[in-house]
Amino acid sequence: MLKTVAIVGRPNVGKSALFNRLAGKNISIVHDMAGVTRDRITAQCRKGPAWFEIMDTGGIGANTDDVLTDQVQTEASIALDVADLLLFVVDVVDGVTPIDQTLARELRKTSKPVILVCNKADSPKRKLNAGEFARFGFADMIEVSAAHGKGIDELVATISERLDLKETTETEDAKAGQNVKPLKLAIVGRPNAGKSSLVNAILGQERAIVSPVAGTTRDALDIQARWNNKSYQLIDTAGIRRRANLDTYVEISSVERSIQSIKRADLVLLVVDCADGAKMQDRKIAQIILEERKPCILVMNKWDLFHPDGKQKDRIEHLEEIMRREFFFLHYAPLVAISAKNKDHIGKLFVQIEKVRTGSQNRISTGSLNRLLHTAIENTPGALGRSTHSFKLLYATQVNEAAEFEIPVPHFVLFANRASKLTESYTRYLEKVIREEWPAPGVPFRMSVRGKGPKKER
Repeated sequence: MLKTVAIVGRPNVGKSALFNRLAGKNISIVHDMAGVTRDRITAQCRKGPAWFEIMDTGGIGANTDDVLTDQVQTEASIALDVADLLLFVVDVVDGVTPIDQTLARELRKTSKPVILVCNKADSPKRKLNAGEFARFGFADMIEVSAAHGKGIDELVATISERLDLKETTETEDAKAGQNVKPLKLAIVGRPNAGKSSLVNAILGQERAIVSPVAGTTRDALDIQARWNNKSYQLIDTAGIRRRANLDTYVEISSVERSIQSIKRADLVLLVVDCADGAKMQDRKIAQIILEERKPCILVMNKWDLFHPDGKQKDRIEHLEEIMRREFFFLHYAPLVAISAKNKDHIGKLFVQIEKVRTGSQNRISTGSLNRLLHTAIENTPGALGRSTHSFKLLYATQVNEAAEFEIPVPHFVLFANRASKLTESYTRYLEKVIREEWPAPGVPFRMSVRGKGPKKER
């Protein structure tokens, strides 16, 4: 297990900027508005002699108007409990504040090592201001500028020294183990669909803040999880709202990060509030998944509220009928009904996840693919016709895609004579023929046609 370093402090002192700097990438949203970070956000710091885990927290001690303040404070308190070392971040521009003094008293009571990080010390004058924090009495005090990357190497060296992190054979083995990538599951949907509740149900603990307030989750949270001895990386995202309804930079950033999470995921779980019914925004999110050619499972949450008095069989048939009509363009996506709040059918969801993973690994041989398509075209020529001037398939193959994702999307390339005569509808027919032979649930197909005439791809 990696050592854990929690970043704590009052709001708006630069905790998220420091977190991003240590992580080596922009994960937490950074903004001047206080209280942007709400959940515990974790990542790995791969600087120094050995890796360690860093944890960003919401600001402690703020008396803001945010109705989620109590839950944010609870998340920060949990971080204090689980951490092996604490980075107490202060702002040299603002100087010592009453909240800083209160936090310093509390942190001096802990038996865990504390490093006082004087942030925003990006000029000689500001570095002088850091001297007033010496009164807090912490043995380790380091001046940094998270925004400009100054003092970070010294900070990492001090963390490594306090945690006794050394380059060892075990460390190398741990790094090698990191190359075995967990399956990345992006959990997306509109606000209040139950995404964070699903994360908590999978983990068996209140890891993500759950609230009826729309927009509670702001950052995309990467959380490691295990189910049936398999490793997963859950990406809990902010609810994707219509751009016209986004009021602030923070909301816009949250939505953009959710969309980026779809792009980097191996498999997307589209969470829909089936009790409330599929909305236009659900279909727009599904369209993004389709455009990104992402493997997908439709997760029908709040199943316990969907016609609860009806018979189980009738309910599931009714739900399937409705949702297949609403998401007809995601025909390849399996549908799983769950209740995240009651933790019902979470196991069924993971059974389906593994079916998607397993099915995607099977390749159809080139010979079988050509025989299959030639037979299909011969038996059902459709609009292609049978004349000497009609479309003629010369050769078909499945192209090897880059192994960037754990669940590969098959790319079928058709070499043809008079390729321009192949219509979109007939391409969909050929895809259906392939799926009957090679089901690959949850996985979209990429179809390209090359030959005389303009190239086609879908």
